[in-house]
Amino acid sequence: MAVPEVWQLSRRALSLKRPLIMGILNVTPDSFSDGGRFFSLDAAIERAQEMEREGADIIDIGGESTRPNAPAVGVAQELDRVVPVIEALTRRIQVPISIDTYKAEVARAACAAGAEIVNDVTGLMFDPDMARVTAEADAGVVVMHTRGMPDTMQADTSYDDLMSDVKKYLEQSVALAREAGIPDARIVVDPGLGFGKSVQGNLELIKRLAEFQELGFPILVGPSRKSFVGAVTGRGGGERIFGTAAAVAMSVAHGASIIRVHDVAAMKDVAVMARALM
Repeated sequence: MAVPEVWQLSRRALSLKRPLIMGILNVTPDSFSDGGRFFSLDAAIERAQEMEREGADIIDIGGESTRPNAPAVGVAQELDRVVPVIEALTRRIQVPISIDTYKAEVARAACAAGAEIVNDVTGLMFDPDMARVTAEADAGVVVMHTRGMPDTMQADTSYDDLMSDVKKYLEQSVALAREAGIPDARIVVDPGLGFGKSVQGNLELIKRLAEFQELGFPILVGPSRKSFVGAVTGRGGGERIFGTAAAVAMSVAHGASIIRVHDVAAMKDVAVMARALM
């Protein structure tokens, strides 16, 4: 099935004729790679502007760490972290803002503040109001596969058939989106690298990424600095740029349209070169 060449957001459409780079902005004290660095409003604004200058096509803002074993954050605290940043950035950057949350109340407030994309790591599954809220905001949506919440998702990473299970989950997420009135043109799928997957499972997902094109939606992947990269390379979180680059290149070669990364400038070069080599 042909994958769309445009992703429709609430206020614009993004061309997918080249890989898009989604820059990660964690406004949390405990994210696995850069927790605390951009926790203050000024630091978050500065980092978002820096990523835009480096070539980010989207800024993805998260107020709750979804690293393995991360504790949950309440709605009020998450709102306090993300809404001021989004409000400030809508006046300072030109690229669209994405809210990384699985809570409908946070998504609603973020979209009201200026976010154009809802990036839900639970694929609209955990909050029954999320699909409706996203539809009402006319937002683009990323539906991701996971298994369990962050504090439990790595407890069992075995699957009878990994690819089939992930596909079925994403199909269910897409069905929820459609039932809520979200048009297909606004939907992106994400197989969920690092979320309830073993090292070999993550590698298999990248190697077989093209199979997800059968769903008929653009594919987003987020391999940036993740533990499976460290397991293969033996590198710590801040030393995984080259391992990440290899994962990004292979993901683009196998059909990824959007890459979610920390190191924007470097990974944009990798993604653009990988596409050119294809």
